[in-house]
Amino acid sequence: MADPGDGSDGDVLARVAATIAARKGADSASSYVAALFAKGDDAILKKIGEEATETVMAAKDGEGHRIVSEVADLWFHCLVLLVRHGLGPADVLAELARREGISGHVEKAGR
Repeated sequence: MADPGDGSDGDVLARVAATIAARKGADSASSYVAALFAKGDDAILKKIGEEATETVMAAKDGEGHRIVSEVADLWFHCLVLLVRHGLGPADVLAELARREGISGHVEKAGR
């Protein structure tokens, strides 16, 4: 498992999101991300659903390397969705920080 304290991966989500944003207007024939953006929200949401299902299947099989790979695919496509809506990983991290230390039951009741 990677050491989160080593500083090497700390900003990877922000870097990937920036790359996604940079490819948003690229030629869809040369960029997978541009092609997803060109197809619209339904295509992005479909990919998130597919990747979530593949994550569940990997977890059911209990294969750690497949779980990590599928979660990476899921996170990537979630980043595409965030960028599509003018959001980024910092928005999600801020929400997680807001919820930190709050009981899940209490947080959910407050929605």
